[in-house]
Amino acid sequence: MGGKVCKVIIDNGSWENTISEEAVTKLGLKKMKHSSPYNMRWFKSDKVSRVKFRCLVSFSIGNKFFDEVECDVVDMDVSHLILGRPWQCDRHAVHDGRKHTYTVMKNGQKFVLNPLNMGELPNLSSGEPSGTTSLVSCKQFMVDATEGGVYFLLLAEQKEEHDLPKEVLELLQNFSDVFPRELPSVLPPMRDVQHRIDLVPGASLPNRPAYRMSPNEYEELNQQVQELLDKGFIRPSLSPCAVPVLLTPKKDGSWRMCVDSRAINKITIKYRFPIPRLDDMLDNLAGAVVFSKIDLKNGYHQLRIRPGDEWKTAFKTRDGL
Repeated sequence: MGGKVCKVIIDNGSWENTISEEAVTKLGLKKMKHSSPYNMRWFKSDKVSRVKFRCLVSFSIGNKFFDEVECDVVDMDVSHLILGRPWQCDRHAVHDGRKHTYTVMKNGQKFVLNPLNMGELPNLSSGEPSGTTSLVSCKQFMVDATEGGVYFLLLAEQKEEHDLPKEVLELLQNFSDVFPRELPSVLPPMRDVQHRIDLVPGASLPNRPAYRMSPNEYEELNQQVQELLDKGFIRPSLSPCAVPVLLTPKKDGSWRMCVDSRAINKITIKYRFPIPRLDDMLDNLAGAVVFSKIDLKNGYHQLRIRPGDEWKTAFKTRDGL
């Protein structure tokens, strides 16, 4: 609220939406006289408070759900904002008791609100951090930073190669082919494992038309197809079966080209590979103290199609196969 991270409670037992006087004062919110002032007393408390003012509160939960609610201004310290029955009725709120989530509707769009650990949130009254330390990714930090508040960032920079220990440099040099900055513009070598596509015998081959696209989407699709052609990952086809492609937006605003292979999947023989049991996999990690992670760039482009199956992967655009 107001660029500050505050505590909020969604309370099924509250018949009013309330905001604390402290939050109203610190955030500089405008108060209005209550049309029907009333007395309020907290459960098992002798203190009676007179509710005289109301306030229109704009708030956000996460970086996607934005809302505003009219609240009674109350002298309370249990939370900065309590969303009671009126707000829940307006937003068609549904509580999942097992997951501790709320599903709400706003402008015809569904949002799922997840709970937060209260110990990880800052204290609005003290202005001091909670003392909880957590490591976050750069993307998550940028999301959190847009929601306001004060943040202290410890940035760990990757050392230049000449600053790395000798043993690490030798390891990187020995496996330089595993960590290229860009994939080579040629198909990978044929290895022991290729991707097989076995179709159901006698099945009718699909030939789907290309999807309709806006001029901007069509230009983006042509650009991505041309890049794949230049790298040699795809080639013009005369395949008797083809499926369309479409563009889906990424989180960073760019586009991902997706092949709609559902028609091919329906006539593909399904193989029943055994899936490892999760507890068995965890047992194999017993005693391990060092873990590594590798992020493959365009990993599927590094697996060749079995010779003779290439025609089964054909896709169609407005310019052909």
